[in-house]
Amino acid sequence: MDKISLKIKLLYDKMGKAEKHIADWIFENPGKIISISIIELAEQCGCGEATIVRFAKRLGLSGYQELKFSLAAEGGGSPVSTHISAQDSAFEIYSKVCNDIYISLEKTKESLNPECLAEAAKKICSANKIVLFGLGNSAAIAIDASHKFLRAGLNAVAYTDNHMQVIAASHLGEGDVAIGISHSGSSKDIVEALKIAKEHRALTVAITNSGKSPILKHSDIVLATSSEETKYNILALNSRIAQLAIIDTLYFYIVYNHSREALESIQETEHSLLTKKY
Repeated sequence: MDKISLKIKLLYDKMGKAEKHIADWIFENPGKIISISIIELAEQCGCGEATIVRFAKRLGLSGYQELKFSLAAEGGGSPVSTHISAQDSAFEIYSKVCNDIYISLEKTKESLNPECLAEAAKKICSANKIVLFGLGNSAAIAIDASHKFLRAGLNAVAYTDNHMQVIAASHLGEGDVAIGISHSGSSKDIVEALKIAKEHRALTVAITNSGKSPILKHSDIVLATSSEETKYNILALNSRIAQLAIIDTLYFYIVYNHSREALESIQETEHSLLTKKY
């Protein structure tokens, strides 16, 4: 997906104040940039022409004219929006959901620490036992992860009940890995489970959104996602997709780095499951 308006949203936080004014004007005035000159846009945004050229080049474009053409190519010059409204059709909502997911994945790519990801993958590969903690929206992510790890021949279990999480954490020890999944990083039960696991000398891993949160205090390794959630889209896919992308990354690392054991385990699993299909 190479829409310029999506790239503007993706790079918005890195822009200077004047460039943000240009971005805001574009989104507040869909289609209008096509019919105005660079001088007129500079007057509208209260900036210099050089700032507009710099804004275009930040997006990988040669200058103002290419910026206009690129926005026009998106469809009548109307930039992409990720904000869903009651006036949107079902397909328009689908398109906005896709755009939101794309931005979340790209921002997560920037937030995720490569060294932390590599360390987590290696520790999971060599763990005696892997327990995953998730509640609410994150419960499905924990279950998906345990499913994948189990298929690869690892001793993995997901716990989505807060009492069971505490019990499981209290039985961990050195050589075990506890993974807590919480978008906010403020879920008391997940934080408590990781705290207990850490006290019992297990390695603790948090999959959480970037920024300060209570879960960081009890996490040896942090795998940070980057997605916005508000009062209205807290159940949206973007945060879960980012978390699932991290889980899939860990899974594929296990498959290709856990010698022949993982591949043989996957083959045995698939063979066993043949009796469940017509």
